[in-house]
Amino acid sequence: MGVELVYSTMFMPLNIIRNDITKLEVSAIVNAANTQLRMGGGVCGAIFSAAGVEKLQRACDKLAPINTGDAVITKGYALPAKYIIHAAGPVYSDGSQNEELLLRACYRNALNLAMSNQCESIAFPIISSGIYGYPKAEALLVATSEIREWLRDNEMDVYLVVFDKEAFVIMSDLHDDVKSFIDQNYVDEMKRVFGRGSRSTESYSLPLNEEFNSLELSDMSQLILDDKRIVGLPSRAKEKMPKQKVGEQSSYFKDAVERLDEPFSTTLLRLIDNKGRTDVEIYKRANLDRKHFSKIRTGKGYMPSKKTVVALAIALELSLAETRDLLERAGFALSRSMLFDVIIEYFISRKRYDIFEINNVLFEYDQPLLGG
Repeated sequence: MGVELVYSTMFMPLNIIRNDITKLEVSAIVNAANTQLRMGGGVCGAIFSAAGVEKLQRACDKLAPINTGDAVITKGYALPAKYIIHAAGPVYSDGSQNEELLLRACYRNALNLAMSNQCESIAFPIISSGIYGYPKAEALLVATSEIREWLRDNEMDVYLVVFDKEAFVIMSDLHDDVKSFIDQNYVDEMKRVFGRGSRSTESYSLPLNEEFNSLELSDMSQLILDDKRIVGLPSRAKEKMPKQKVGEQSSYFKDAVERLDEPFSTTLLRLIDNKGRTDVEIYKRANLDRKHFSKIRTGKGYMPSKKTVVALAIALELSLAETRDLLERAGFALSRSMLFDVIIEYFISRKRYDIFEINNVLFEYDQPLLGG
């Protein structure tokens, strides 16, 4: 199997990839170990084989046994990774035997051990989700949430590695709700555009589920002004327009026009201030690293990618209208003819701003991940 690094970027504190963990060039990989640190099957067996069974087993014998939830470190030997961190995950019983606490301890202890050994990057399998029987969707949720908590106070490139898509499962209720939203929006849009009765020449300025009084600059820029009268809007939107006397310019329109040429970085900093957040809070919530955020913040001709802009919108917990405005500052837009955009609209419209939950769904649908 060739090495496939899916959605990887140079700026990504947490990335989900589909790959063979033994082939990753990172500072450390994590072995889903047993407490005796003996060569096992699955990921554990693959790591021992790739590293060199005899050398690795001798090193492990000096450290064994360890407790469930604990982690120890050895050299990587023949692996591209410098280190192997061995974390003993829990065997799943019924969820009442402290399995979650022990599984969280695996990730936390492995990350702390990597940090103390000056690792810049680390790759995890989804621990205990194989022969140890931990439900895959719950194991994924524990992994992403514990890594997220750790990254709030620390910086490191973290990879969550799955060998195949069958090993990657999100919670069924979220899966079903997202699928329904995609069917109602993306699939229907594809039928409308490419199927019979296409209305591709029809256009309007506002999405039907937006209220006029929540319009932001992106919507204002689409209006056609004619002798102080606004035309080209859906009748429902016209009814929502603020009443004004002839010749009187509303303060809303005046403010919008004054911000027409506001640079992306200026808009971003204004939003951070308006939301009462700090720069550090935002770049961590957006799954970005400090250096990348600094390039965006200072401007100087640098323009972030669409998925980075969306990540910042999620971190700021923007509305759909505010998200569209921020995207337009960088030359992008949301469209229901793009699956990535429809998934993003689902989460924002439901005010679900957990970027790791969003990335789990994007990964399942083979879409680019947020951040970076």
